[in-house]
Amino acid sequence: MSDAEVVTRIENGVGRITLNRPKAIHALNRAMCEAMTEALLAWRSNPSVSSILIDHAGERGFCAGGDIRMIAESGAGDASEAKAFFLAEYRLNHLMFDYPKPIIAIVDGIVMGGGVGISEPADIRVATERTTYAMPETGIGLFPDVGGGWFLPRLPGQTGVWLALTGARLKAADTVALGIHTHFVPADRVEALKADLMGEAADPSSVVARHAGDAGPAPLSAHREAIDRLFAFDTVEEIFQALEVDGSEWALKQLETLKTKSPQSLKVSLRQIRTGATLNSFADNMAMEYALGGRVVRTHDFQEGVRAVIVDKDNAPKWSPADLSGVTDETLDALFAPSPDNEKWTPLA
Repeated sequence: MSDAEVVTRIENGVGRITLNRPKAIHALNRAMCEAMTEALLAWRSNPSVSSILIDHAGERGFCAGGDIRMIAESGAGDASEAKAFFLAEYRLNHLMFDYPKPIIAIVDGIVMGGGVGISEPADIRVATERTTYAMPETGIGLFPDVGGGWFLPRLPGQTGVWLALTGARLKAADTVALGIHTHFVPADRVEALKADLMGEAADPSSVVARHAGDAGPAPLSAHREAIDRLFAFDTVEEIFQALEVDGSEWALKQLETLKTKSPQSLKVSLRQIRTGATLNSFADNMAMEYALGGRVVRTHDFQEGVRAVIVDKDNAPKWSPADLSGVTDETLDALFAPSPDNEKWTPLA
């Protein structure tokens, strides 16, 4: 394997993209996004490429997200580097979403944040028993970007709201049941799956179906009714109240989790998802997230969340405002305002 952080090549009609930054669990930076974009653009009209395979080197995971430390350092200044990263990352997400050839993503291990952004747009999304999926952004003062505003509200019931607000981690049985991932393949069969994909580049669906197995019963199914009932509200305050009134052990555990998250991020994420549900295109969603992201990374809560979780690792963030009542509609309106015309996010041509 090359020393490059992303390895791209064509093998037997398959355009292969391998994430190759294993020590950082393949956390995405701008150069990695641009390398993937360059390859996908080159292969889009190349008749010798029938399908695309995205996988990763090593065994620690698919992709743990974006380079959060860099984004925070940029956000502490003028945020120009963070915005440049978001521009490249979101254009990659959109390119994959609209790609004319089938894309297969094998998410064997951790898949969070930015890793979700480069796997959810794929036509075929393969999980294994080692897969752990999460959008944990409310715990660092951010929001579930990279298309979360599009994908999460389109999950069954209110599961997308629950995932966004709590940052809950799911294993393959639940992700496949919810449609986050399309297939389950045992980890010890992944290499055989890849070999067969190389042999039948034009028909990846049939290949994956042959290798797919049963992920087992979905633990979340026992709580689906409660999720759909308790997370159906349009304000975070109402969700808190519903959980408290319900009073079940599970509901109170969700409430306890939510109270550790950034109040600003909880309100931002709920509005993002409710807005995303009304949008007509993935591009419109990415434009919303780009405008929002460039502002949120400059806020106290994102800076403090990164300090507490990633820099100092004391896991004791001091959110400001400290409770939901301090996060006003005016604050949210300012964060969600469209970008000026000369700063709007646009897809690649």
